[in-house]
Amino acid sequence: MEHPPSLLAPQVHPPPGPSRIELALRTVLLFVLLFGFLVSIETMSKAIKALADTGMLGGGDENELFAGVGNPFAGLALGVLFTVLVQSSSTTTATIVAVVGSGALSVEHAVPMILGANIGTTVTNTIVSIGHIGRTSDFRRAFAAATVHDFFNLMAVAVMLPLELMTGFLSKTASYLASFLAGGSGSAYKSPVKKCIKLIHKEILSLLEAAGLDGKALGVAALVLGIALTFACLYFITRNMRRVIAGRIEAAMNKALGASGFVPLFIGIGLTIAVQSSSITTSLLVPVCAAGVMSLGRAFPIMLGANIGTTVTALLASMAQERPEALTIALVHLLFNSIGVAAVYPFPTLRRLPIRMARTLAILATRSRWWVVAYVFGTFVFLPLLGWFAWRGA
Repeated sequence: MEHPPSLLAPQVHPPPGPSRIELALRTVLLFVLLFGFLVSIETMSKAIKALADTGMLGGGDENELFAGVGNPFAGLALGVLFTVLVQSSSTTTATIVAVVGSGALSVEHAVPMILGANIGTTVTNTIVSIGHIGRTSDFRRAFAAATVHDFFNLMAVAVMLPLELMTGFLSKTASYLASFLAGGSGSAYKSPVKKCIKLIHKEILSLLEAAGLDGKALGVAALVLGIALTFACLYFITRNMRRVIAGRIEAAMNKALGASGFVPLFIGIGLTIAVQSSSITTSLLVPVCAAGVMSLGRAFPIMLGANIGTTVTALLASMAQERPEALTIALVHLLFNSIGVAAVYPFPTLRRLPIRMARTLAILATRSRWWVVAYVFGTFVFLPLLGWFAWRGA
């Protein structure tokens, strides 16, 4: 039996993994960064509520902050735009969880934004694929690998967003699960982690007040600091985990070459949970497919697994929040991606649909580069901006 080819160039000696001491230190660092991430979510949430209370964001009522995003297409557009700008759906979903946790945004209005984040995150793959534009055959395979994720997410949104608007099945199911997981309103357990988070948050506010900030200036500074801390923690969590599992990533990808069924799906879930970034998992597949090492059909389930794995970030962010709505919107993200995969992957006809669309677009893109420009700007810039300005003008 032939062994699957290696994804990377053959090496006489494989790159050494971290030593036991380094692994222990990086494990400690991971928990510190995760705690910092939770503190950043708490800081963002409280800053948004404080700014709303001052009247800066909505006439003194925090519920008015995002009242205008009642238009679901505007919410979808906002989710796409924010994710394209920050190049991270994890940051977008964590921010949405913080806003919902502050009470400034309802679950109903946040759902389209969460779905938009799923679309916006795929722009990273497209950018990576453009690096192969000088070699026609490589670019065709790379662009197909980059856009197959787009087409799946667009299909899922096109089906589930109207269903959600008509029935509320995502938000209602998530709300039920959140109440079940929370153990009911009568639970007297107080998490020591949350207590520590609140203590650190108070210390941050004390430092900002010591710098002479108060009122609106204090709220703005806390919000900016919370967003910056979220970015930093997620960035260093990703770098730290990539170092820890660097050798295992290639091994997992090679295993996926010879695997079938649901194994590649679980590989995608596991890798994405480990590195806390679906963009990294999916972007790694683009050059692999471009080189012809992995077929689009085998890469696709890994990308679907990445869609599920990335929901862990929002679930972590909800741990720092008191409001059950924060957990509800995090579970909406998990349900949306899980249901989308369950509805498509087991059925060959549906599974091949986004693959065929991606290949067709890739063939057109190799014939004329204007297809690339039209696709990128149309999907990630023009349509979201159109929705945004339509809302602003309403």
